[in-house]
Amino acid sequence: MDELLHLNLLEEMEEAEMDVEDFQMIERPVGDPFAQLSNSMFLRIFRMSKELCQFLINSLKPYVTPSVRSTDLDIPLKVLVALRFFASGSYQMDVGSNYFLSVSQASVSRCIREVTEALNHPDIFNTWVKFPNNFEELNAVRRRFFEQYNIPGIVGCIDCTHVASFPPKIEDLEYPEYLYVNRKGYHSINVQLVCDNALKIMNVNARYPGSTNDAFIWNNSNLQILLRHLHMAGYKDYYLLGDSGYPLRTWLFTLLEEEPVPNSPEYRYNTAHKSTRSIIERCNGVLKMRFRCLLKHRWLAKSLMLVLSFIIYV
Repeated sequence: MDELLHLNLLEEMEEAEMDVEDFQMIERPVGDPFAQLSNSMFLRIFRMSKELCQFLINSLKPYVTPSVRSTDLDIPLKVLVALRFFASGSYQMDVGSNYFLSVSQASVSRCIREVTEALNHPDIFNTWVKFPNNFEELNAVRRRFFEQYNIPGIVGCIDCTHVASFPPKIEDLEYPEYLYVNRKGYHSINVQLVCDNALKIMNVNARYPGSTNDAFIWNNSNLQILLRHLHMAGYKDYYLLGDSGYPLRTWLFTLLEEEPVPNSPEYRYNTAHKSTRSIIERCNGVLKMRFRCLLKHRWLAKSLMLVLSFIIYV
């Protein structure tokens, strides 16, 4: 059902972009999307506003190779090329033929790699994707959850999602192909995400292939160690919400396995748990619809290390 919903949303968004694709064929000289596109059209093509895109370009400038020769692509164009690929999940040749980009497939590939590496630079990554590292930040997240859902102690919701990937070589010693076949039969990375009440991603673990189950990833994550140490030190009012695929712990609350009797305390607990934890499912959906290269039907046909790098950032 989820895949059908994603496909329907994808079709609707592609229909909305048909006028964009028609506009691309009017003329071949490269245009300036910041000047020529409306705010809504820019958002459709690059999946972020002009202001946010310009902020991203300025943030990445110190970490992207500047143009030296007249034939080199400038930094704004490199970022726009990468964003268009992330947003569409289309083939690189189609991205390069965009009216506002007009670069070769090889250049598209270089842009994607360079911008992805810049996004994963610690100065960039740690600014935007970080779990609270002090009690003031933890209490702020806990307070926002309580104000929205009336459940005390929550500091995040956790879930894993599969990101399809081009399979590595069968005989690959470092990344053997069979490890990446998930329970649904396609190759993927099983990515663990933790988000706050506003769908902001606070923690990412994209180290494990698709055949790895959620509980194993959690038990071998740094975040599990952090929360366990907090509780061992006596700070037991901080916990995550996870589904039944995770082990029940005092720092990780899961659903009751058997359906409780209606109107019982256990029933009310399950109801509140489901309602609150649904935000991580929405977070996964929003992430994949904004960056459609993460969708199963638009899998990342790139080297495995580049797939991991992009997943870790977004």
